Amino acid sequence: MATDEAPLIPDQRRELLIELLRGHSVLSVHQLTEMLGVSHMTVRRDIAALEAQGRAVSVTGGVRIAGRQLHHEPSRVDKSMMDQPAKLAITREAGELLQDHTTVYLDAGTTCQGLVPHLARLKGMTVVTNDFTTADALMGNPDIEVIHTGGRAEHANRSAVGRLAALTLRQLALDLAFVSTSSWDARRGVTTPSAPKVEVKQAAMESASRSVLLAGSTKYDTFGMYRVAALTAFDTVITDDALPPADREALLAGGVELRVADAGLGADAPEAPSRPRGSAPEEGQGGAGRLHD
Repeated sequence: MATDEAPLIPDQRRELLIELLRGHSVLSVHQLTEMLGVSHMTVRRDIAALEAQGRAVSVTGGVRIAGRQLHHEPSRVDKSMMDQPAKLAITREAGELLQDHTTVYLDAGTTCQGLVPHLARLKGMTVVTNDFTTADALMGNPDIEVIHTGGRAEHANRSAVGRLAALTLRQLALDLAFVSTSSWDARRGVTTPSAPKVEVKQAAMESASRSVLLAGSTKYDTFGMYRVAALTAFDTVITDDALPPADREALLAGGVELRVADAGLGADAPEAPSRPRGSAPEEGQGGAGRLHD
């Protein structure tokens, strides 16, 4: 990105650095030296200045943009085109947790919908969902019993939200709940900008013997106004390998059982080991009352 034009003053260069991070989420120091046409030392000084302002966060070998509050979520159509390699990797990893003859909850969203092909190879499955698109996709398989929660329709994301959906979930005993999120971080846990979604997600977790969060790395270090649960309320968190090693280590140190799906997005990053919180719960154990926000 270096040009023959006069060099930028520090404030201009730092604003450009922030713009680059908005487009890439995480960048290495080496990448920034090439993009900005400055030395490693200059980039590190800029990172330190932006970190002091709370606008960026240093990671091993680079920097990422600081957490930002989500005031609204993208539409279902927009979500379907985002982060496709990461979503495929996450659902492939999550599919390994599925077993025959179980009752599974699939939360609303395109990531959880990605589990539909994995369910097709199993026997005796019951799938509960608040997602209209997922329910429609499952209708093509007569061997899967489908229960839709009902509730108030959220048109943009083609899902049911609110008290009625939560009441349905609280009448069921789920073996496994896959919960999606538009925002998550180590301190705030899972959050959402949509209040009607909170009770539905919490009800699914309370009704399940095992709760699994499916959370893409691009959504990490963002937060919404309404809190759903701490990350440690989930038995497992599955993300993709673009999550920086420093963030993985912080989550593990906080007691999160983390599984990192190989999406080919972080070839330089060592895979973080899982930190077990005890053996996987047996059917009927460890369900209600696990939320400890």
